[in-house]
Amino acid sequence: MPALITIAIVLALVAAAMHGTWNVIVKVSGDPRSTLTRATVAGAVLMTPPAFVAWLIAGRPGLSIEVMGLAALSALLELLYIFLLSAAYRRGEVSVVYPIARGSAPLLAVLIGLVLLGERLAPPQLLGVGLLLAGILAVTLPQTSGRATLPALATGVAIAAYTAIDRVGVRLAAPWLYGWLLIVLLAAALVVARWLGSRLTRPTDEAGRAPLPPPVTWKQAVVVGLFMWVAYLLVLVALSLAPLSVVAPVRETAVVAVAVWGVWRLRERQAAALKLSGAAATLLGVALLAF
Repeated sequence: MPALITIAIVLALVAAAMHGTWNVIVKVSGDPRSTLTRATVAGAVLMTPPAFVAWLIAGRPGLSIEVMGLAALSALLELLYIFLLSAAYRRGEVSVVYPIARGSAPLLAVLIGLVLLGERLAPPQLLGVGLLLAGILAVTLPQTSGRATLPALATGVAIAAYTAIDRVGVRLAAPWLYGWLLIVLLAAALVVARWLGSRLTRPTDEAGRAPLPPPVTWKQAVVVGLFMWVAYLLVLVALSLAPLSVVAPVRETAVVAVAVWGVWRLRERQAAALKLSGAAATLLGVALLAF
């Protein structure tokens, strides 16, 4: 069991690095919703051929109604997540939105894992989770101000909800198959939502607003899509190996990287000592979780 948890932690850490990278790309794209839509569609197209080959090799496994329902519910929550994240990025900087959204999610996810899913952790692991959450909070709390706070916090709630659902889904089906169904459903939902939005939005609604920059090219969308969905597939595999209360905090360690980068490279000196202390607590928490 410890070996599986260690593997899950490594996968979640790699996913965290990829997740932080694509969030920066989405923010600087200027039109987060269009970028995320194109990236998700590109990811669905790219994932389908290898998923089909894996499906053939695995003996054509099926999906139960329960699994399909979980994937559909997760896709709806991720659709909400994308709209909330896009709204937050339009209102605030990535160094503000990202820590709040990703820092609040593991608090809820750990509670869901321990209280609702009945997960159990050894005392050192509980200490590790506590240090992780304390570290993430130390990094996150100095950022909680401005117009982006509310949508960023709502984004964290959506993350915790779909992560908990995915934790159940990957125990009932192969993570790669569940992940493929999830991205296809989300891509379809995004296309439909975008079409409905274009039909329902009146021309006068945009009057007086500054025009949005053009969306990213499809080549750029492919790069973002690969980062998004490879990272998410790694998280799904990690969830199949370790409890939600372990994986959820570890996958948010990118918050710490953003904080350290801001203090070191961007010279964001406000609450610098608190941010760096939080980074140290987070790293110690990850180490304890691996035992």
